[in-house]
Amino acid sequence: MEPRRVVVVAYEAAELLDIACVTSTLENANWHGASPYYQVRLATPGGHPVTTGSALVIQAQLALERITGPLDTLIVSGGTGHVDAADNSLVVAHVRRLARESRRVASVCTGSYVLAAAGLLDGRRATTHWREAPDMAARYPRVTVDPAPIFIRDGDVATSAGVTAALDLTLALVEEDNGAELSRTVARGMVTYLQRPGNQAQMSMFVDPPAPADSLVRRTVEHISANLAADLTAAALAAAAGVSERHLTRLFLKHLGQTPGRFVRLARTEGAAHLLVSTSLPMAAIAARCGFGTAETLRQAFVDRYGVPPSHYRLTQSSATG
Repeated sequence: MEPRRVVVVAYEAAELLDIACVTSTLENANWHGASPYYQVRLATPGGHPVTTGSALVIQAQLALERITGPLDTLIVSGGTGHVDAADNSLVVAHVRRLARESRRVASVCTGSYVLAAAGLLDGRRATTHWREAPDMAARYPRVTVDPAPIFIRDGDVATSAGVTAALDLTLALVEEDNGAELSRTVARGMVTYLQRPGNQAQMSMFVDPPAPADSLVRRTVEHISANLAADLTAAALAAAAGVSERHLTRLFLKHLGQTPGRFVRLARTEGAAHLLVSTSLPMAAIAARCGFGTAETLRQAFVDRYGVPPSHYRLTQSSATG
């Protein structure tokens, strides 16, 4: 049986973890019986060694310009050298050429810049590291850049968020090729999450600083996070903050990019996600603790946020961490 030919593209100042998360996951899949097995090769311009962003030098196995198809999967790594790589006509031309000869194409983190420069993301929805998303959207207006998901699959092209999101993306590819059981086995062997849903948020609002310069917004967010089951309507929050609803909404839009109502819904959903994996509480109890009122309201909010129902999230995430 012919192997699945996988080429990982790197360049100067590529991120070592972007590369290793992919290659190690696929090699682990081979160890556990992937069929056909993955033949993974690292390619660089000219086949030259490259110095990664962590200052380690890695040796390529292939010269990017000398590779011929067909390929099973082409994956472009990210790294601090991503802008130079996207501006390198040789890199972009050969990624574009090889994409036409590949069953599927993917990028890790800011490797999405190279795919975008090659026109492979035009008219598609894509993600990248949340920090670089505004810049990527400005550079490539034909791409719909969504900074929230861990990874996005749009047809035969996949893009992932920063660094270790490559694990989630690669596990999803392994599951697509070999089934869920092998993917679970690989995840357990690597002591990582079984597989986070692709559209799980890259960053939690509980760790993403909410405009620390604005004390009123900060106090309101702290109040929301500590009182998920309370009355958190815009009127109640405005009264607690001592401002009008209109002014509070204006502050939230300015500093958080969303209305108070939207922020409350997301905070409650994240609170529910935490309880789903850290407790054995029934859905109705979790819904009540997080201010949803009913299990059905929780389910609707959860599907909107994570793309899966809470029961599925609890099963997969509890299995991964147990």
